[in-house]
Amino acid sequence: MDDNIVKLFGVKFHKFDEEQAFKRFLYLLNRSKYSMIFTPNPEIVMMAQKDLEYKDILAEGDLVIPDGIGIILASRIKKLGLDKRLPGIEMMESILKYCNNAKKSIYLLGSSADNVEKAAHNIKTVYPNIEIKGYHDGYFDDAEELHIVDKINEVKPDILFVAMGAPKQEKWMYKHRKILNVKVAMGVGGAIDVWSGAVKRAPKLFRKVHLEWFYRIMTNPKRIKRSFVLPQFLLKVLLSRRG
Repeated sequence: MDDNIVKLFGVKFHKFDEEQAFKRFLYLLNRSKYSMIFTPNPEIVMMAQKDLEYKDILAEGDLVIPDGIGIILASRIKKLGLDKRLPGIEMMESILKYCNNAKKSIYLLGSSADNVEKAAHNIKTVYPNIEIKGYHDGYFDDAEELHIVDKINEVKPDILFVAMGAPKQEKWMYKHRKILNVKVAMGVGGAIDVWSGAVKRAPKLFRKVHLEWFYRIMTNPKRIKRSFVLPQFLLKVLLSRRG
């Protein structure tokens, strides 16, 4: 196995810092084949334990970075060498900055029709040199799916940001891997909602002390059920360590 790859309960991660992850992105962007970037958090790792097809798809990621302090805590317990979380939204920000400087193109897929339109507008405002080739919401049926792929292929964006939530976004990116005419596809979860202004990211203080998840619960109590995954995940890590 590649020295830069570690596995946590069978889910692959690249053992990169921010600079190495960005260099990997540039390598993927400049090669002549389709690449996928995944950003698993504890919830995704736990999903993959019950959905083996999903686990296999995650293993196909060309860049897989740890999004979530729970992954880093687990890495420390199991001595895997993942030292710092690399949130998907921050990786997306780095990619957008690069696209603005290099005049690259993007396509946004996911969230609601209103939010993805606002996100496209806000990204263009902040990064005027980016060419936004198009956008589409994530609420479509099987009959529309190939039509959307055709629309994306027609405009040939350099980067496709897919914000459908896990596991749907990763499965969608993998399902169409042989026909998508883009260089890099990245799963970005709720990042489009943040860019639209519909959801506010945690203040820097919460992020600095690794309590972004707690801020999300405070601002959206409906997420509390999802938050139970983190202690379950850490318990699984501790039990596997003892076992």
